[in-house]
Amino acid sequence: MTLNVLFVAAESEPFVKIGGLGDVAGALPGAIRHISLKSEDLPPVDIRMVLPYHFAIKQKDIKTEHLGDFSVPSHKGSVPCQVYRYDGGNFPVYFLDGAPIDEKSPVYSLEPANDGDKYVFFSLAALRLPGFLDWHVDILHANDWHTATAIYALKTRPLPSAHLAHTKALHNLHNLPFMGYGIQQALTDYGLPPSDNDILPEWARHAPLPLGLLHADKIVAVSPHYAEEILTPEFGCGLENFLKQRKSALTGILNGLDTTTWDPETDPLITQTFSTQTLARRVENKTDLQRKFNLPEDENLPLLTLISRMDPQKGIDIALRGLAYCEDLPWQAIILGTGTPYVEDMALELEANYPQRVRSVIDFDNKLAHQLYAGADMFLMPSRYEPCGLSQMIAMRYGCVPIARATGGLVDTIHHVSRSVNGGTGFLFLKPYPSVFASTLKRAIHRFHHPEDWRQIQLNGMQQDFSWENSARKYVELYVRLRNKN
Repeated sequence: MTLNVLFVAAESEPFVKIGGLGDVAGALPGAIRHISLKSEDLPPVDIRMVLPYHFAIKQKDIKTEHLGDFSVPSHKGSVPCQVYRYDGGNFPVYFLDGAPIDEKSPVYSLEPANDGDKYVFFSLAALRLPGFLDWHVDILHANDWHTATAIYALKTRPLPSAHLAHTKALHNLHNLPFMGYGIQQALTDYGLPPSDNDILPEWARHAPLPLGLLHADKIVAVSPHYAEEILTPEFGCGLENFLKQRKSALTGILNGLDTTTWDPETDPLITQTFSTQTLARRVENKTDLQRKFNLPEDENLPLLTLISRMDPQKGIDIALRGLAYCEDLPWQAIILGTGTPYVEDMALELEANYPQRVRSVIDFDNKLAHQLYAGADMFLMPSRYEPCGLSQMIAMRYGCVPIARATGGLVDTIHHVSRSVNGGTGFLFLKPYPSVFASTLKRAIHRFHHPEDWRQIQLNGMQQDFSWENSARKYVELYVRLRNKN
């Protein structure tokens, strides 16, 4: 029997991408549809995605069909919603539009309060879509705070149609600290009062993410280790005790990687393609980078790279300060990213202090990112927390060995190199301190100067399977269990 899934998100490739959710929403629904149709032991999944019709999407002039209109009730009167359908992919995508989805507003504002009206309206409109389409929904799959209101309304308000009578709710948790706190006025305007459930801290009873987590039939963090971390004070953001009480509903499924876009054997953006069979060719990419950035051309000099949003969460300061602790060792580094001004300034200062070995590019440059993955020897990922992370997967696929903090999805994807290489794919450090990072980097550089060991570490990483297929199967299996649950 076909399983009907409504996948609700604030962003998705190829329509609009701001953060990691855009990657996930752009890949996961298609992977779910594909694995369900090709596997004899899984039911076919009719998955349909719904997105706000952001101005950024309209600017792309994507061909859509206007299906009709309906209204979303609010205390200020009914708010009209326009429904558009896009049929250019492997599954239907619906765009919902209306006055709260203001053409002048970005996908995300700096303050959640400015997005409250938009995302509460969108979440409630998404619940009315199945009735409009005459399509019964088995699973509502919501993502982060922006669509958590859909779960809260589904479980606490009269249903807008019988098409949701047997719907189970799955809440995908991509980044716990972003809870949507501050949008309570929008919730009130649409008739959604704070929760009176005392297992939530009082401050969280009118924030959309905690409300979604409270009422979801299943909470899925984007990696198994992150699902464990959020039960602790360090990573639980004040919800750790509440989440412990919901532990039976909590699990973790690792995000996948777009292995078509990120394939060193076919990548058109890199100087020299290569594979596990032709790994020796990889050095040409390194030489090209050294030449392009006017660094000494020496294949025996480890080239480090850091490609990231310049944000405190990403621990960039840990790596930048840690590199200074390693000035007695031979290395070069190319840093790429943009974000928080003081972190950008730290990167530029490091280049000024080490002009013969550091280059800092304060920019978002996709082509250069591909070239750095393909040419650098080591990838620095010192995240203070990392729910899943894709960069370490890309790096390993390209033979660029990660040096990363042992947190979240980095623990699930990187096999630490200990005394023997064995199946090791990278180097992990526990404490988020520059000195600890530096000692780990020193061990990695020591390994680099043992070419046979280093080549084996590279091959180990390149042979990991980070495709979406494994993750998609786990989601479908979870959908089935939810549908069968009384």
